[in-house]
Amino acid sequence: MSNVETSARPFELCGFPVGLEHPLFLIAGPCVIETEQLALDTAGTLKEITDGLGIPFIYKSSFDKANRSSHASYRGPGMEEGLRILAEVKRQIGVPVLTDVHEDTPLQEVASVVDVLQTPAFLCRQTNFIQNVANTGKPVNLKKGQFLAPWDMKHVAAKALATGNRRIMVCERGVSFGYNNLVSDMRSLSIMRETGCPVVYDATHSVQLPGGQGTASGGQREFVPALARAAVAVGISGLFMETHPDPDRALSDGPNSWPLDRMKALLELLSTLDRTVKASPLL
Repeated sequence: MSNVETSARPFELCGFPVGLEHPLFLIAGPCVIETEQLALDTAGTLKEITDGLGIPFIYKSSFDKANRSSHASYRGPGMEEGLRILAEVKRQIGVPVLTDVHEDTPLQEVASVVDVLQTPAFLCRQTNFIQNVANTGKPVNLKKGQFLAPWDMKHVAAKALATGNRRIMVCERGVSFGYNNLVSDMRSLSIMRETGCPVVYDATHSVQLPGGQGTASGGQREFVPALARAAVAVGISGLFMETHPDPDRALSDGPNSWPLDRMKALLELLSTLDRTVKASPLL
């Protein structure tokens, strides 16, 4: 295993610098696109909060959630309508946007609208898919598989970097621990620096209980602040959080989504912790 303190290759993401030498950035929004108004309202609130705190912000929401516990689960509005709504978020709110893509997604069509592409955790070992996404030239957030050791993410990142796209991030979202459960090993955030890519921590999927409700996943959102604080204390480049104005009524991932009206207080604390940690060399 190589030195866990490998420095990430610096690059600009949506107009701001990323890396351990720079402030924490936030990727946040509802898991899946529900309505245009919900998207605009949520993005507007998050922009107001992050502008006030000086946190670079990317709005996240998916037009299609292919990984669902049940075929009857809501997957999203579809690509055409979803991209239209994301384009409206960009136009009206003035923030960059991120969405998930899958093996059958027309990548260039999506890349013509969104600013950052995200690969689902379960597809992290699919070589053609990873390289096709990276070949769009867009920044890519590579989700680590729930089944993958953190040191193995260097191979995933290498596949993407081999395309010549240098704007690659790696994202920890917990690892399977028995049935219907995930745990976060905070050592992985240091180990994943071996990829040479900025490390992002997904604080909300890490509290998910996959398939824990039978036909849907459960979650323990009460632990989101604890895990987010721990990750920021380790030292990360970015934080991923799903949030919703009414998580109990969210159409996807409600049990692990953090309430929108509690985002400001949590981000205030995390921003302070991030500045403190990055003021000195990481041990």
